[in-house]
Amino acid sequence: MGDGKGEKMNSPVNLEGKHVLVVGLGKSGIAAARFLLAQGVRISVSEEGRAMASNSETVQWLQARGVYCEVGGHSPELFAGVDVILLSPGVPLDIPALAMARAAGVPIIGELALASRYLRTPVIAVTGTNGKSTVTTLIGDLLRAAGYQVFVGGNLGTPLCKYLAGPQEADWAVLEVSSFQLDSAGDFCPEIGVLLNISPDHLDRYPDYAAYAAAKWRLLANQGSEQRAVINRDDPEIARLLAAAPPAASVFSFGGRGFAGPLVVEEKNGAVPGGAAGVIRLGLAGKSEEHEEYPLPDNELALEPNRQNALAAVLAARLAGCPPAAVAPALAAFRALPHRLALVATVEGVRYYDDSKATNIGAVNSALQGITGPVVLIAGGLDKGGDYRLLLSAVQEKVRAVVLIGSAREKMRAALAPTVPVTEAEDLPAAVRLAASLAAPGDAVLLSPACASFDMFTSYTQRGEVFRRVVRELAVNGDGGGGLPGHCPVMEAMFA
Repeated sequence: MGDGKGEKMNSPVNLEGKHVLVVGLGKSGIAAARFLLAQGVRISVSEEGRAMASNSETVQWLQARGVYCEVGGHSPELFAGVDVILLSPGVPLDIPALAMARAAGVPIIGELALASRYLRTPVIAVTGTNGKSTVTTLIGDLLRAAGYQVFVGGNLGTPLCKYLAGPQEADWAVLEVSSFQLDSAGDFCPEIGVLLNISPDHLDRYPDYAAYAAAKWRLLANQGSEQRAVINRDDPEIARLLAAAPPAASVFSFGGRGFAGPLVVEEKNGAVPGGAAGVIRLGLAGKSEEHEEYPLPDNELALEPNRQNALAAVLAARLAGCPPAAVAPALAAFRALPHRLALVATVEGVRYYDDSKATNIGAVNSALQGITGPVVLIAGGLDKGGDYRLLLSAVQEKVRAVVLIGSAREKMRAALAPTVPVTEAEDLPAAVRLAASLAAPGDAVLLSPACASFDMFTSYTQRGEVFRRVVRELAVNGDGGGGLPGHCPVMEAMFA
């Protein structure tokens, strides 16, 4: 496993005259290879996965440009013989070839490390265990509503290197940033760093939770007093890290459990929710008379856990210069991303929610908090090393029954069976039909797996689409009970 310390560079990376090895030919790796070639950098590539064949179109394109391509494995000799390694985020830090490179003194960087030298656009970077895609998207929407040109990408959608290769005409680059990317971020330093939450995840990659949390905290490590850090003051792990190692940046906070009214915060500045009707209140600590208020519209953002997402996004956007007049229209127009607690249909009085993006325990807990009424939970998939006992409190409070699928189902059954009736299904369509038989009118059937999808599907997206297809079949074959909605409202779990 990786040691959680990350790969640190002491100065902006300079690749002039260097031989760079691009490791991993996923979307980010291919974009990085194209960018470096455009800069005149000599590169080689190494791809271990079987999906990239030696005669693939990508490999042939690279070879036609004189690039040495290693496919089907990582040779330590190649890794130790280059000047710099550019690592794709999905490649583990502990593979033997990287150990050989470290021993040879070869710097190991990721895509974010290129930003300090090549990026000419100020950055808002968003990370967290859950909610980062929604917050990244919403910040982009808020800034566009204010008339800014915005690039939205990174771990979400378009790789940063693709933007680097273009004219870089945006006023702001809003990047979703994963812990894997931060492991090799070098001197990456966003103008505004947004840290949403930290809960156990990816423990199949990190040696322990502390190492994973340290990777997330690395977002703020290179900021100085001229940069700004936006943090969730209600998150226990963030509070612990803040006390142990306060960032040098100016700290702004958001949060506030309960929505009874305005809250006063200890940090210098903060955004807090106030008003039972759904209001974002933005103001100075200790000065409740000096504040801005933005009503939350009657869409996905008015529901938990997206209220917290809205707080973080509005605070970051205002810090970036978004005027108050642009906030309310952007919030009203917001439509969140697919497979984040999306209502697919109501069939015979039972609501069916697609939360396939919930690949960790914190996401499932958040989804359960956001749903009213009893729940039949469909969970399981490829285990990521989490402790499913952390679901027990929410399951005991909300869940009528659990239907398990995938390779993690035995581990999940051992954790959950003492609390709630647990059954198993061979595949997702069978699980949906079984859950339908267990649910009563007024209940919700929730696909919120707490696991990765790769034991049964190519992605969480495919998993969600299978769920939606089977639910629609139920709607057609049943009496409808309200049937398919005119559109599928989507709300992303903040801690998902």
